[in-house]
Amino acid sequence: MSNKATLVVMAAGMGSRFGGLKQIAAVGKNGEAILDFSVYDAIEAGFDKVVFVINRNIEKDFKEIVGSRIEKKVEVEYVFQDVNDLPNGFVCPEGRVKPWGTGQAILCCKDVVNTPFAVINADDYYGKSAFKQIYNNLVSDSENYCMVGFRLSNTLTENGHVSRGVCTVEDGFLTDIVERTKIMDCRYTEDDGETWTPLSPDSVVSMNMWGFTTDIFEFLQKAFVDFLTERGNEIKSEFYLPSVVDTLIKNGVKKARVLVAEDKWYGVTYKEDKDYVVAAIADMVDSGMYDKM
Repeated sequence: MSNKATLVVMAAGMGSRFGGLKQIAAVGKNGEAILDFSVYDAIEAGFDKVVFVINRNIEKDFKEIVGSRIEKKVEVEYVFQDVNDLPNGFVCPEGRVKPWGTGQAILCCKDVVNTPFAVINADDYYGKSAFKQIYNNLVSDSENYCMVGFRLSNTLTENGHVSRGVCTVEDGFLTDIVERTKIMDCRYTEDDGETWTPLSPDSVVSMNMWGFTTDIFEFLQKAFVDFLTERGNEIKSEFYLPSVVDTLIKNGVKKARVLVAEDKWYGVTYKEDKDYVVAAIADMVDSGMYDKM
């Protein structure tokens, strides 16, 4: 059994709601971004390589502000998510500028990832236990995928609505995941606030922290072709990673174990979230959790 595992960090999004490059926004006392703390926790858990998925437009800033620090601590590779990086026979429709979603982001890594790997968002703080759980599962020699879920009540912001994948779990495995794009105060709406449906605060939700074996790349390649055949002419359609996993589960091809982290999630969805996250990070640093940063 190998103890090698790779961390893939999705950092290609431009952070439209936050209003800037929130992937590299400083939240630590010494200018660290959220992903600095995630990489610290990942290395501590046992990960030995980090792959950053970025947009070429932010390459210079990203490497100077973040990469230069992290490259001193662990092996780092960069891959670029490009709207024009498509399978043979497909072309990007005129007017499309946004990459094709999280499924394409992971597919970009197929040539540089050759171990079991975890996937995270660059701008989400997941906590130490989440990385320990997912690393231990990845190196357990299991053929199953996995995800770390969080309690809904630990993933909300007071500054607006959030989008969360609400999970159904049976016998420790994911059976269904439904994307709710407007959640506030443990309620969701599908009609712009005309009506609201309650959700349990203890509901398990996905924060895009997944664990995979390398066979996911084969499944993603096929699914991306199918997606482009059906929706490739749309300028805003997205190829979602969870949708591919959901299809594999529903078809009985793969199983995904759900690991539940009881930590509080922190993230900068809106500009107003930043002060709260900065204060929370400062408290953790002051308590000694990151004394070797």
